[in-house]
Amino acid sequence: CELAVMECYYHNVAKFNQENVEGLLWWQKDKHFWIEYSGIVKLGIDVSLVNMEVVENQITITLPEAKVLGCKVDSASLNKESYIVDIDSAAISAEDEIEAFKEAQRQLEENASNDHALLAGAQQRAQALLEDYITNIGNAVGKEYAIQWIYLDADGNRLNDVVTADPPDSQDNSVNTADTSS
Repeated sequence: CELAVMECYYHNVAKFNQENVEGLLWWQKDKHFWIEYSGIVKLGIDVSLVNMEVVENQITITLPEAKVLGCKVDSASLNKESYIVDIDSAAISAEDEIEAFKEAQRQLEENASNDHALLAGAQQRAQALLEDYITNIGNAVGKEYAIQWIYLDADGNRLNDVVTADPPDSQDNSVNTADTSS
């Protein structure tokens, strides 16, 4: 299960270069072109790693790190002007364009996976959605819940001590850290 909480749009240029593909002896030509494109990246969390434990009015939620759930090059951004071939380039084949397109998609996913600020924002959105869900359930049944957060890394390992947030309507809105290690 995945919970997508954010879509991001990227604009990038992928380069293709293959040396000495055409010619004889001292006269050689390279294949060299660029593809300008836009891409869409979906970010979110693996919901199978989310765990909620309820004890009276205390809810402990285990929340994994956000990750790239999918990415694709926006085909609508590709047109004749998207492919820029060097004036001295050897002829470009459809296979070359397909290879460059695959590389563009790989680069898009790598760039998004390395954007730690963006991933942190996606995790905060997932946390806010879960917090709103708990608040709405509490409002429906006439209860106020305090939420404790346990954060997991990409491998499912615990990152922190438990972080406790008071119910939204309580007088003290501070966040406290409690050590629960044994």
